[in-house]
Amino acid sequence: MATLQNIRSKGPLLVIVIGLALFAFIAGDAWKVVQPHQAHDVGEVNGDALSAQEYQNLVEEYTEVVKLMRGVTALNDEQTNQVRDEVWRSYVNNKLIEKEAKALGLTVSAAEIQDILKAGVHPLLRQTPFQNPQTGNFDKDMLNKFLVEYAKMNESQMPAQYAEQYNKMYKYWSFIQKTLIESRLAEKYQALVSKALLSNPVEAQGAFDARVNQYDVLMAGIPYSAVVDSTIVVKESELKELYNKKKEQFKQYQETRDIKYIDVQVTASAEDRAAIQKEVDEATEQLAATKEDYTSFIRSVGSEAPYVDLFYNKTAFPSDVVARLDSAAVGTVYGPYYNGADNTINSFKVVAKAAAADSVEFRQIQVYAADAAKTETLADSIYNAIKGGAGFVELAKKYGQTGDANWLTAAQYEGAQIDGDNLKFISTINNAGVNELVNLPMGQAHVILQVTNKKAVKDKYKVAVVKREVEFSKETYNRAYNDFSQFIAANPSVEKMVANAEEAGYRLLDRMDLSSSEHNIGGVRGTKEALRWAFDKAEPGEVSGLYECGESDHMMVVGLVGVKPEGYRPLKAVQDLLRAEIVKDKKAEKIMADMKAANATSFSQYKEMANAVSDSLKMVTFAAPAYVSSLRSSEPLVGAYASAAAENQLSAPIKGNAGVFVLQVYGKDKLQETFDAKAEEATQANMHARFAGRLMNDLYLKANVKDTRYLFF
Repeated sequence: MATLQNIRSKGPLLVIVIGLALFAFIAGDAWKVVQPHQAHDVGEVNGDALSAQEYQNLVEEYTEVVKLMRGVTALNDEQTNQVRDEVWRSYVNNKLIEKEAKALGLTVSAAEIQDILKAGVHPLLRQTPFQNPQTGNFDKDMLNKFLVEYAKMNESQMPAQYAEQYNKMYKYWSFIQKTLIESRLAEKYQALVSKALLSNPVEAQGAFDARVNQYDVLMAGIPYSAVVDSTIVVKESELKELYNKKKEQFKQYQETRDIKYIDVQVTASAEDRAAIQKEVDEATEQLAATKEDYTSFIRSVGSEAPYVDLFYNKTAFPSDVVARLDSAAVGTVYGPYYNGADNTINSFKVVAKAAAADSVEFRQIQVYAADAAKTETLADSIYNAIKGGAGFVELAKKYGQTGDANWLTAAQYEGAQIDGDNLKFISTINNAGVNELVNLPMGQAHVILQVTNKKAVKDKYKVAVVKREVEFSKETYNRAYNDFSQFIAANPSVEKMVANAEEAGYRLLDRMDLSSSEHNIGGVRGTKEALRWAFDKAEPGEVSGLYECGESDHMMVVGLVGVKPEGYRPLKAVQDLLRAEIVKDKKAEKIMADMKAANATSFSQYKEMANAVSDSLKMVTFAAPAYVSSLRSSEPLVGAYASAAAENQLSAPIKGNAGVFVLQVYGKDKLQETFDAKAEEATQANMHARFAGRLMNDLYLKANVKDTRYLFF
C-alpha cells in the first residue's frame, strides 16, 4: 500500500518521463525511416561530393553497357567490382580534367563530335554495333537510321523483347556519346600539356650519343653478400636520421589498416561424401533407364551440367567428360567416377551422335502485328508468297528489314543455358535443309526462316551429364560454425586470438596496409562487411564477430592490429626498409676499407681479392643500365662511368646496387647511325608526352580525393 501511495505521489513526474520515453522511441523509429533516404556521399573530388545514388546510377549505366558488349544478361561479383572501380576511376579522372580544362578555357563543341562521327575512326566507335558489314568500320548512316527508327518507335505495337532491345541500344549509344565528349576533352588537355614539353638540339644530341656509343668494360668487385649480416650493427639513431632524410618518400595518401584474420573454409565430411555418392549411384541407375526428356531428368537430380537438346561439339562438354567420351558407346552410361579438378562425382550417358554442320547460314524476316491472330495471318501470307516465288529480300525490305544472310556457328551457343524460344530457334536452323523455308512461331511473333548454306560438318554429340559437387551438409557447417563461434567468444582480443589460434587448429593470417578501396579480405568473396567493420567501427586490439562469406562455404574473423592514418608512415612501419639500406651502406664502407687496406692498384689485384667476382661487359651504353650477371644485378653506374672514362683507365671503387666494384674500359665502338636532329627531337618529345601522363597522379594528390564507397557497397 505504501509503495502504491508513493507512485501516486509522483504521478505528474512519471507522466513526463513516460512521455519523453515514448517520444524518444517514436523519434528513433522515425529516424530509422528517414535516415536511408538522406543523401550520403561515396566520395569527393576537389570538394565536389558524389552521392551514393549518383554513383549507383553511373554503375547501373555502365553495367548495362558491359552486358550489351559482352552479350550476357548478368555480371558476377568480380565483374561487378571491376565495373564499380572503373566507374569511380572515370569519375575521378573526368573531374580532375574538368577543373583544369575550365581554368584553361578548354571545351568540346558539338561540331567536334560531329567531325569525330564523320571520320569514324575513334576507338570508342569501333565498339558500337553500327559497323559497315563491307568495310568493318563505323557507319554514321547506320547510326542515324537507328536514331530515326528509335524516335518513331511505338512500344505498344512491338513485341516487348524488341522494344527492350531498342531501348538498350539507345542507352548504349547515349553512354558512348557522353564518353566521347569526356574522352575528347581529356585528349585536348593531354595534348596541351604534351606540347608544352619540348625537346631541343642539345638534348637530341645527348640522347643520340647515349644510345650509339658502346663500350666494352671489365668489372671486378665484391658483392655485399660476402659480408655476413650479423657483423653489421644498426643503431636506433641511424634509423631515425635516415627516416628524417627520406621522410617525403614515406608519405601515405590514404588511410590503411593492419589486420590479422582467420579464414575457415568448410569442407565435406566423410559422411557427406558417402551421402552424395549414394545419390549419384541412384541417379546413374535412373539415367540408364531414361529414354526421353533428359532436360527435366538432369535438372531433377541437381546436376551442375544442364542438358540442352542440341548436338554439341565434343569440346563443349566438361573436360572430365571429354576425356572419357570415346570410352562410352551411344546409349550407354559411363560412371560413376570422382573428378578431383572440380571436386565432383559424375556419370554420363551418350544420348546420340551425328555428323552435323558447325556453321549454318540463314536469313529471316521477323513478323509481328497488332495481335497474335493478325501476326499469324501475316506470317502465313509472307510464307506462302515466298513459296510461290516472291523474292525473300524484297519482302524483307517491304517490312523494314534487310533479309541479309547471317552465319550461326556452334561456338555462339555452346556452353550457354538455352531453352524456350531460343532452343526452338537454334534447333530449327540446325535441322532445316539448305533452301528449306520455315514459318516459326516465336512467342508473340513469327519468324520466316530460310537456311542458305551449311559447312564444316563434324561429329557432334548429345550427352546427359550427372555432375554433383561433393558439398558439405548443413550438419557439418553447423558444427564448424559452433566451434568457430566458441573460439571467437573465448578470444575477444587480438592478443588472445594470436596466442590461441594455433592450439585451436586455426591458421592466423596477416594483412598489412589493407585499403578501403579493396573489395575483399584475403581474396574471399562476400567479405565486404568485415572490411567495413575494420574501417568504420573497429579500434586497435579489437576482434570482430563471425562473418559468413565466400560462396556460403567460408567463415572469417578479423582482428584490427593497427591504423596507419593518412600522412607520413611511422618509422616502425618502414624500419626494415631503412635498416636494409643502412646495412648495405655499412657493407660498402667495410668493403671499400678492405680494398684500401689491400693497396690494390691494378685490375688483376682487385680480381684476386677474397670473395671477389669478375665480369666482362660488352656493348654497355649510357642509355640503359648494364646487367652484371656475376652480381645478379642491374648497375646503372657502369654505363655512367664507361661513357666518361678514358680507355684502359682503372676506376676508383664504386658503390653499386649489389656490391662494390672497379671498372676498366678496354674497348669503344659506335653504331653506324647518322644523327638526325629532327627525328631525335621527335623521339624525345614522345617520351616527354608519356611522362606527361604522370601529371594525372599529381592532380589526384592535389584534389584531396576521398573514397568512402566501402560504407555503402
